[in-house]
Amino acid sequence: MTTTVQFGPYLAATDLAISSRAVVGPKGSIQLADLPALAKVAPFSTLDPSVTEPLRLKEGGASSVTVWTKSGNAEALTQVTFAEFDNKLSRNMGILRVDTLRATVASAVAATGNAQLTIVVQSAQEAFAAGLAAARNWPTFDKKSGKKAADRTVYIDFHVTNGEQVNFAEIQAVANGIRNTQRYVDMPPADFNTIHFVAEAKRVAESLNALPNKAGNVSIEVIQGEELRDRGFGGLWGVGKAGEYPPALVILTYEPTTETSKTVALVGKGIVFDCGGLSLKPSTAMCGMKTDMGGAGAVFGAFQAIVSAGLTNTKVHALLCLAENAIDSKSFRNDDVLVHYSGKSTEVNNTDAEGRLVLADGVAYATKHLNPDAVIDIATLTGAQLITTGKIHAGIVSRTESAEAAMLAAGKVTGDVCFPMLYAPDLLLAEFKSEIADLTNNVKNRMNAQSSCAGHFVEAHLAEEYKGEWVHVDIAGPSADAKTRGTGFGAALLYQYVKNF
Repeated sequence: MTTTVQFGPYLAATDLAISSRAVVGPKGSIQLADLPALAKVAPFSTLDPSVTEPLRLKEGGASSVTVWTKSGNAEALTQVTFAEFDNKLSRNMGILRVDTLRATVASAVAATGNAQLTIVVQSAQEAFAAGLAAARNWPTFDKKSGKKAADRTVYIDFHVTNGEQVNFAEIQAVANGIRNTQRYVDMPPADFNTIHFVAEAKRVAESLNALPNKAGNVSIEVIQGEELRDRGFGGLWGVGKAGEYPPALVILTYEPTTETSKTVALVGKGIVFDCGGLSLKPSTAMCGMKTDMGGAGAVFGAFQAIVSAGLTNTKVHALLCLAENAIDSKSFRNDDVLVHYSGKSTEVNNTDAEGRLVLADGVAYATKHLNPDAVIDIATLTGAQLITTGKIHAGIVSRTESAEAAMLAAGKVTGDVCFPMLYAPDLLLAEFKSEIADLTNNVKNRMNAQSSCAGHFVEAHLAEEYKGEWVHVDIAGPSADAKTRGTGFGAALLYQYVKNF
């Protein structure tokens, strides 16, 4: 079964074959007698008086209730679920508890059949975060066999208590980008290798250029296989040359038709599967490594959202650094020295610290040739990120407080929350000291802010003449959930950063 998620104004039951409805809001928001807008979902005249009091879902009472009601003149009964989520917020949790909202929506919306979901929010800004959180509940990739339920649509609207108008088109564009990112992360590496990823990028570029009323043009360049080696991309070629399918650097560009003086480059780590290379992971740590392309997935999803929403304030480059870290007679080795596109050399002392090697080439290319005002790199880079900022918050490293603040603000608005990590290259780059190369690729002391160290490794490959903003985003924790399903984390974050830039 495939679930389509469609945002728009409320649709009456007579408009569509809707078999269930759900109303979700923060605790204390769902009291039928005080919220006339909810009467559109469950008119008082059709409700048994005995259910009126339970519907008040007051503090300390039930958190959800399900009733069956008639809508209008329809003969069939419609399932209606009212549910509230805990919205207690600490200062690092954004404008809405998107984690509890998402879980509440998952349980409140019926599993099959067309459904209408109304989310109670206080503002249009909250509606944006709430809609994106809700949309993550229905990932699109599934290879299960057997009889499946019919495809269905979940229609989502909002009751905004301050009366602000909701930009449904923007929410739809960003939600689609998130759900596409989820799909890319969920797909097994046999179905989404580097060749597939490149083909998908070409297909999407063509479809974006075919959008009606588009606000700009999309172009694509692919540097692939031995061309990477010949043009000096030693990190990307070194990591990916042993894979069955060739590594690639994909450069997607969106240029608005209206003149703009600003340019942002988004660079994503796209390791389609990571066995660790010759520094082989144990089997218990290898399952789930299809998700190691979550950074490239986020960049790709954000790019689609930016173009589909018609942002015109910034020219955008999306760089996808694609490779498989595999074992073969051609595998790069510990003790090898790789020469990057930046011109700097890296002595390999851990082939399982490969993500930074491909990102290094990506940011070097961006800052040498694309003239960006900001470079954002994003990756499932270090397990230490979870220790540093947890499972929900991405860890960010930035050379300026202004860029750090902008990324934190984008996270709070979208629900892709972040928290800053230490920025101290003067202290931490010493962890990569090599006797024979400019850097090693792994820290000497794993107890010395290693997630920040990894960010500084990438930063070291920015062009020396580059003076713009730079933010490193480590999404090792939030990119997948406890079931190893992609969350789409990062797509909305990057979209909002670009929108606000």
